[in-house]
Amino acid sequence: MSPRRTLLRGAHVLSLDPDTPPAGDVLIEGDAIVAVGPELQVSDAEVIDVSGHIVMPGMIDTHRHTWQTQMRAICGDWTLTDYFYGIRLAISPAYTAEDVYLGNRLGALEALNAGVTTLLDFSHCINTPEHADAAVTGLRDAGGRAVFGYGFFNSSPMAPQHFTEHHQRISDFDRTADTYFSSSGGLITLGASLNEYGFVPFSHTRQEITAAREHDALIVAHLGVVWSMPSGFTEMAESGLFGPDQVQVHCNTLTDTEFRVLAESGVKVSISPETELNMGMGRPVFAQCERHGIKPTLSCDVMSLNSGDLITQMRLGLGFKRWADAEPLNLAGEDPSAVSATTKQAIEWCTVNAADAIGMADTLGTITVGKQADLVVVGGPALRQHPVIDPAATVVFQTEPEDIVHVFVAGQAVKRDGQMVGADIADLSRQAERSAEQILSRIAAALPGTPPDAAALVDAMVKYNLTA
Repeated sequence: MSPRRTLLRGAHVLSLDPDTPPAGDVLIEGDAIVAVGPELQVSDAEVIDVSGHIVMPGMIDTHRHTWQTQMRAICGDWTLTDYFYGIRLAISPAYTAEDVYLGNRLGALEALNAGVTTLLDFSHCINTPEHADAAVTGLRDAGGRAVFGYGFFNSSPMAPQHFTEHHQRISDFDRTADTYFSSSGGLITLGASLNEYGFVPFSHTRQEITAAREHDALIVAHLGVVWSMPSGFTEMAESGLFGPDQVQVHCNTLTDTEFRVLAESGVKVSISPETELNMGMGRPVFAQCERHGIKPTLSCDVMSLNSGDLITQMRLGLGFKRWADAEPLNLAGEDPSAVSATTKQAIEWCTVNAADAIGMADTLGTITVGKQADLVVVGGPALRQHPVIDPAATVVFQTEPEDIVHVFVAGQAVKRDGQMVGADIADLSRQAERSAEQILSRIAAALPGTPPDAAALVDAMVKYNLTA
């Protein structure tokens, strides 16, 4: 039986590959892109007329706590410290495995709906082996592509612990790897989300990195996040543990000297503009990446605060970078003669650069013959989508998730004509409402007299001395 063929006809092709024509047709066969060009002559394919639309590579999020989807916007007025108390010490231990499954499935569907075809899922709510199983299954059932970053994190020290010794977590990581990732070729691949450096004994960090590398797992970690505490950078550098198999997230507190070490080690960097600008974490590190030749990538980070689409991150990140680069001129009474970063570069942060960061540059990130058919079609009837004069600028400044018309992952449609395929979003949303209510009710029961709402959580954590 011949592979399924789909022809996207008449598009603005935002390929991000200089050798791919900027307008015309894109032919998908099976899971791959097999031809790109004007007026392709194809007689045995489903033809989808995308005239006046933009076809671009699927976007790649290099750091998302997908499990938090039910806690949407609960920490909209929280600092990073509040987030640590409220999410990590109160909410995380209140999640059941079923809650993690729902968060990952609904969160991954939210990403797909917004044209994010690949997630680096930083899954740090693995309270039991069942939580790990649920997290992987939730991602798989959503139908997108993901790197599952198994988290080695303990929940609140005041909550009962399934893993009482660090070696037990390492063993469960091995079990998860053997159970779900013993063969290659699937849409979900293995990663490892490390405990924050300096928050745990360095011997734990070394063991986590060793375990990840034994399974060829992509490594992701928060680095240089908290200004008032050591970053753990020195121990990592002196031990020679940085490497090109790592995505280091945030990095706001790092010095130029430390960025030089990251660059020399081939480390990739993930920036979360929406989190960093709203939670007082410091300037997003675009300038440091530029100075040291590191290709920046973007992430949606905490679903308990942020939007789930990378277009918002592009818009915020680009706006910040242009402002920060122009500020010295402005302070000197001068005006810039040109913007310091383009919309095309912003899209590269979420496509070309991100594919390289997760080790998939050969298969994702551009519209190139032979690569996987992870594709997004942008357009539709919204006034903001017409006319398309500059496709990259239209994506960054004129596009919302509802303007994502079609989404393909490995050649399979996961969104068609503006609707998710094979997913009852209304029912899943109702389940999310119930799940959130139950999670907050468990916290209220554990902290007597505490209303189950966002405003009370942090005060309650302090009152009951759960902040140590």
